[in-house]
Amino acid sequence: MSDRVELGSWPTAVEAAPRLAAALGLGADDLWIKRDDLTGLGGGGNKVRKLEWTVGAALADGADTLVTTGAPQSNHARLTAAAAARTGVAAVLVFPGRPGASRSGNLALDGLFNARIVWAGEVDAAGLDGVARQTCERLRASGARPALIPFGGSSRLGARGYERCGEELRAQLPGPVTVVAALGSGGTMAGLVSALGPDAVLGVHVGAVPDPRAAVAALTDAAPARLRIRTDQVGEGYAKLTEPVRDALKLAARTEGIVLDPIYTGRALAGLVAAVGDGDIRPGERTVFLHSGGLPGFFGHPEAPDFAERAADPVG
Repeated sequence: MSDRVELGSWPTAVEAAPRLAAALGLGADDLWIKRDDLTGLGGGGNKVRKLEWTVGAALADGADTLVTTGAPQSNHARLTAAAAARTGVAAVLVFPGRPGASRSGNLALDGLFNARIVWAGEVDAAGLDGVARQTCERLRASGARPALIPFGGSSRLGARGYERCGEELRAQLPGPVTVVAALGSGGTMAGLVSALGPDAVLGVHVGAVPDPRAAVAALTDAAPARLRIRTDQVGEGYAKLTEPVRDALKLAARTEGIVLDPIYTGRALAGLVAAVGDGDIRPGERTVFLHSGGLPGFFGHPEAPDFAERAADPVG
């Protein structure tokens, strides 16, 4: 039984990363990159796997409008808008704060995909969810049939997308691996844990939720104490560009020509660097770095584009 709707291009590639491996002190065959930035829909990224299930269920229930929440530069919101366009329904995105002068990055793509945006003002996570539910009520009153897609696409249903990813990885790289992934709302790590087991997945907390262990544990049957989670890369907060992340962005770009984003994959690579440094990831063991996407968010970040432009060494 499945209400899954096909939105991406599968399986995504797994590429060797020997130059990045060498820079980290790993063997040439130790490090691979799972290219979930190349999932196809709406600029790519890991949320496509989750949306295949959550949007599929919404459409099966008769929805004609997808409503979801996130930060203004949310990758999940961007891809929900793209999924709505692909499936012929409307999208309404509920963001905290107020509209600003910049419409760059994901916000520009939200508009291109014809999403409507509701600005919720200064609210916490519970308040944002409340505004989203009120938005759904208003839409129903006007005759629409809205479906509220969970924050980050993370639910037990959405996590099934990353169970499939884990199954892909087993076929692509047989044998034991450790998968290193950004941990935002929890669904990506939960699905990987369900497929590969808790010992095989290292999640790097990005600061999107207050209790990452609880967020992942709620979406998988694994015992919370067995989850491998690093919380050392949050820095001053979710939206802040830290020095280890700056270094990670440059390292990926200059060794493999791979572009990471400042919030999720940049932190994940910074976490991998730290894990090699403290022996949690060791040479001789095969490691997969999950590139979960986020490139449009790079260009919407208040610091990242300027930092990257100034990072080039001057000539002469």
